[in-house]
Amino acid sequence: MEIWEVVLIGVALSMDAVAVGLTDGMSEPHMGRGKTCLVAAVFAVFQFLMPVLGYYAGYAFSSVVEKVAPYVSFALLALIGVKMIVDCALELYKKRRAARAASSEDTEGDFAPPEPSELSRKGKFGVGKLLLQGIATSIDALAVGVTFFALDTADSLPMSAIWCSVIIGAITFALSFCAVLLGKRAGDRFSDKAEIAGGVILIGVGLKILLEGIL
Repeated sequence: MEIWEVVLIGVALSMDAVAVGLTDGMSEPHMGRGKTCLVAAVFAVFQFLMPVLGYYAGYAFSSVVEKVAPYVSFALLALIGVKMIVDCALELYKKRRAARAASSEDTEGDFAPPEPSELSRKGKFGVGKLLLQGIATSIDALAVGVTFFALDTADSLPMSAIWCSVIIGAITFALSFCAVLLGKRAGDRFSDKAEIAGGVILIGVGLKILLEGIL
């Protein structure tokens, strides 16, 4: 294996994180630069840790990873995706009820539009959800770590498994950061239904991982 092949592996492994990062940006279009970096960093840390864990677990862990990884990834992403869709649907329902109530008022002074601070809170997610996303999008990297172990045993790894994992993590950070920025732009334009779209994408990513694992 050459260094450029490690880079390609990093790009391939980061694609799920890129898709999820895109939905995070869409669901929170006013996300600050610090949180954008945090989202990308969480994905990068998990993409770094999982190959390292897989490497040190070795062959004994490979069969377990191959059996459960697709199901766990699908379950986590589907759970998050469904929750995003439900939350957004409830938010749209509340907005429509408020609009109907406002239209029935005799005077405009009885109804005040939402404050900017309330709008900025829409779609925000916490650390727990972000950690679940990081785990779900990086479980398959465990198997890559086992592959690194096999290659290292045959003296075919171009560098230590730690440095290979660093490359994977760095690539994931860069691509995820760009994905969140793109998602923020799209979400700012289509904020009302961005979270529903994000939920559908998450479920689709999870289904893709599941099908790739069982077919």
